[in-house]
Amino acid sequence: MIKVLVTDDEPLIRAGIRMILTSADDIDVVAEAANGREAIELARAQRVDVVLLDIQMPVMDGLTALTELRRAAPDARVLILTTFGEQQNVLRALAEGSAGFLLKDSAPAELMRAVRAAAAGDAYLSPGATRHVVDSLASGQSVRRAAQARRRLETLSDRELEVLALLGEGLSNADAGQRIHMSEATVKTYVSRILAKLGCENRVQAALLARDAGLGT
Repeated sequence: MIKVLVTDDEPLIRAGIRMILTSADDIDVVAEAANGREAIELARAQRVDVVLLDIQMPVMDGLTALTELRRAAPDARVLILTTFGEQQNVLRALAEGSAGFLLKDSAPAELMRAVRAAAAGDAYLSPGATRHVVDSLASGQSVRRAAQARRRLETLSDRELEVLALLGEGLSNADAGQRIHMSEATVKTYVSRILAKLGCENRVQAALLARDAGLGT
C-alpha cells in the first residue's frame, strides 16, 4: 500500500485529492497538512511514501518545506502541486530534488499515475506542463550553456538522443513509444539510461538539457 500525505492550505482541494486517491486499491491517504511545517512533522511521524505538496501556503511554503523534507523524511518522494503561473518555482523544486510536478487541474487518472510513479522511484511530470516550463527557459539560454549541453549529450547513442528529444517535447513514455514504435517498458529503460549518463535526477532536467542543446528544434 502506498502511503500518501496531502498538503494544501485549501480544505476542499485536500478533500478532492483524498477522494480520488482513496478510490484506488493500492493507495492510502494517511494524513493531511495545511502548511509546510505540518507536512514535515506528519511525514516524519507517518513514514509516508509520497508527499503531495502545494507551493503557495501560509506558515511555511512548499519550497521551503521541500528542502526540510529532504532531511526530515529522506525516503519520502515529493510531488509538487502547481499551476501554469509558477514555472520558476517548479524549476527550483526540481533542483531541490522533488519527484516531479502535477497540475492542480489534472485528471484523476493522472493523479494516481503520478503517485504510483513517485512511489516506484520514478519522476512524474505533467506532459503539457513540462513543455510549458521547458519553452519558458529556452528563450533565455546562452551560447555557452548550449555548448555545454551539447558536450554532455555526446555520451548518448543515436537512439538515446531520439528518446531524449521526445522528452524535450514533454511526451510520456507511452506517447514516446508510439511515436518511435517502441514499447513503453523499453522507453522507460532508455529514459533511465539517459538520466544516468547525463547525471540528471529527473525527466525535466533531461528535457531542459535537450532544449539547451537545440535537440529536436
